Amino acid sequence: MVKVNAMDLAHAPTIADKPQARSAGMDGAAHGVTVRLLSPAEAARPAFRTCWEALAVEATEPNPFLEPWFLLPSLSALDSQDCVIAACFSGERLIGLVPLSRPRRYYGYPVPHRAAWLHENAFCGAPLALLGHERGFWRALLAHLDDKPGAALFLHLPELPADGPMARALDAVLAEDERHAVTVDDAERAMLASDLDAESYLAQSMSAKKRKELRRQHKRLSEEGELVFERATDAAAIEAWIDDFLALEAAGWKGEAGSALASQASTRSVFTDALGGAAAAGRLERLALRLDGKPIAMLANFIAAPGAFSFKTAFDERYSRYSPGLLLQLENLALLDREDIEWTDSCAAEGHSMIERVWREKRRIVARNIAIGGSLRRAAFSALMAYETRNRKGV
Repeated sequence: MVKVNAMDLAHAPTIADKPQARSAGMDGAAHGVTVRLLSPAEAARPAFRTCWEALAVEATEPNPFLEPWFLLPSLSALDSQDCVIAACFSGERLIGLVPLSRPRRYYGYPVPHRAAWLHENAFCGAPLALLGHERGFWRALLAHLDDKPGAALFLHLPELPADGPMARALDAVLAEDERHAVTVDDAERAMLASDLDAESYLAQSMSAKKRKELRRQHKRLSEEGELVFERATDAAAIEAWIDDFLALEAAGWKGEAGSALASQASTRSVFTDALGGAAAAGRLERLALRLDGKPIAMLANFIAAPGAFSFKTAFDERYSRYSPGLLLQLENLALLDREDIEWTDSCAAEGHSMIERVWREKRRIVARNIAIGGSLRRAAFSALMAYETRNRKGV
């Protein structure tokens, strides 16, 4: 993973922009595309939420982390006081959406900018855009930020799938507008994307010796008591399932480190509300491995056809010699057999040993900085990015 440093441009916000022709803005205006900034409360109103839910279903690139059942609880529970929902309309039709914030720090430095808002338990930053309106969305959003940049020097886009349709549309708009952009973070994480069925995929991705060892572990684990695998896609007993997951995760090293979801009231709230909302929306798949009725491994997938996101997993570390987490991942390969799912994002950090022992494909995830505003502001942005590039190369 590539990380960057930034110089302190404390005086940059006072730069007065010179007028600059912006084809994106003219294009957006010509097609009647507008951007409206909504507060989270306004976005939660039934009329808009209905449009938002329809957009999520028809979006060119699925992103459950920007669907209302996930994003609204996140904004409510976490520090999002400066966040607005940038909603892009073609006439009165909602064609795109992304949450925007005004972060006070940029990789630790006091550099003012706008950013697509995410939190540490949201693993994709691709905006929602209606199929066929990807470029129109980007043009309208960038034109809006050109006209009303405030103190911001640039737009920061985190957790953007580099090879997805939204990134390709962005690249096209940047080229058309001759707009400067820099990739400032670059990583690969495991994904599941294959035409093979689950059994054939496992045989290809894991050695016969390791598969034999896992069968042995499964047998030994079943000798400890009644071992039962469960899969659910409805909302039945969802509250009890969530409580079990939170307790299981908190009992391990994350609980000791204070990084478990249950360690903070805010993250507990986000997880509880998001899973409940996902289940109600038909977006949740729950897996559990239980020994004598008690969970020893659990996993939650968000289903967003044609994709899926393996959101959270936990296992009982007291049974680590039996690899319960890996045994559950073998059951999770059933995603390959679903006709509605073409790929699954692991949501796991690059180098996650357990996941990468099974999931062999990779998904490139980047963070990008995009120039906004007039000529002087863009010149300041170019200078900042040149400094970062030089520093990254050790010049």
